[in-house]
Amino acid sequence: MDANIVVMGTESVGKSALTVRLLTRRFIGEYGDIESIYSHTFMVDGREITLNIWDSPYSEDLSMETSLFEKRVQWADGFVLVYSICDRASFNTITRLIQTIRSTKDYLNTDKVPIVIVGNKRDLHHRRTVLSEEGRLLALASDCHFYEVSAAENYHSVLMVFHGLADRMRDSKSATKRHLGFRGIVKSMSAVFARRRTDSL
Repeated sequence: MDANIVVMGTESVGKSALTVRLLTRRFIGEYGDIESIYSHTFMVDGREITLNIWDSPYSEDLSMETSLFEKRVQWADGFVLVYSICDRASFNTITRLIQTIRSTKDYLNTDKVPIVIVGNKRDLHHRRTVLSEEGRLLALASDCHFYEVSAAENYHSVLMVFHGLADRMRDSKSATKRHLGFRGIVKSMSAVFARRRTDSL
């Protein structure tokens, strides 16, 4: 399976740290606001999965970059939305991102895309301003998966985020195929009936 993921969130929440932790197993703390697309291949249940990961800088005014935002949403099979548990504003932005992604997907007439919400910087729990429960409730209300991780301390929890999203994307792709298959059957049956009707006239 080949799948595209966009990583989004406000500045300094650890988007790049999360992505690079997945790719290299190492933690690097400081990044500039650079846009990058990475590729990562791993095995799940004996199947090879390649993830193309678009690490995108955040724009405060999403309407200013509508065409670029649309391009990202169109390209993506799944999203990782990151906030910092020490930054309430970054958490509040997640709801807006989910709404914008879903309304853009509807506008582009594409299926609902899997989204994972990630609360990062779990190691800084003494500076926490967002409770785990709040992240869970938001995920539940918006039909997303939720993880709380520390990109600084734990490689395996970061791996779980991307593996979990890959599973959801695989399920969503097979559901889309089943749906399209069913529509194809309906189309061919209606074509047969239409032909019969014209034959009998």
